[in-house]
Amino acid sequence: MSLNLPVRDNEKLGQLLARINASVALQTYWEASNTTAISRLHINDHGPVHIKIMTNIALKLLRLLAAADVTPNVVSDYELEPADAEVVVVLASCLHDVGHAIHRKDHEELSLILAAPLIDDFLDGLYDDRAAVLVKAEALHAILTHQRDIPPLTLEAGVVKVADALDMEAGRARIPFSTGTPTIHSVSAMAIRKVRLSAGEKKPIRIAIEMTNSAGIFQLDNLLREKLKNSTLAPYVEVLAEIAGDEEPIVQHYAID
Repeated sequence: MSLNLPVRDNEKLGQLLARINASVALQTYWEASNTTAISRLHINDHGPVHIKIMTNIALKLLRLLAAADVTPNVVSDYELEPADAEVVVVLASCLHDVGHAIHRKDHEELSLILAAPLIDDFLDGLYDDRAAVLVKAEALHAILTHQRDIPPLTLEAGVVKVADALDMEAGRARIPFSTGTPTIHSVSAMAIRKVRLSAGEKKPIRIAIEMTNSAGIFQLDNLLREKLKNSTLAPYVEVLAEIAGDEEPIVQHYAID
């Protein structure tokens, strides 16, 4: 799978993207992650399609924050450039689930083991030694803290955490559910029709979610709300959900702010 991203004028991100797309090792880890998730555990996918969707979401979230003059931590803490924050977010997004190639359990920690040498290869020659170490450390931090219960300490890690949860359209929820099994997990996942990101009226980011029925609220309460609450993005995000198509909706509107 080729990862397509709107690189714009970020030269380092463009070079990183070319290296990611040329990496047989990373492509194989994505394949193995899906073998674990789909073929062996019979849960929803955690491989290349998820990575492609989630990485684009993460980059868009970061750029919405930048447009509102919200400063990434690599800039405020280390005097790197905003473009370097994009590199951190894309690295972490592409590598956050590779630990599934080993096991679903503790996959965040397992992802760190597999991701570290890949990051070294991807960053080789793009940065001086200091900047390369900092970008690597920030990406690994974001990988570890995409786990629901670990609070991120940077804006970039919060972006990755929330972006992971937002791959939820048309049954693609990040709460693992047994494929083909009619449970509240699978039914609520299928209720999410569309997720749209834009600048908010009161906050830098608006997440607008269209649901076909009220069951979708389970996804929002059990995943998105929790990840937002336990992230650095909570002050910058408003969530509005509407139910369309349910003849007798239990709830018509839902908001997280």
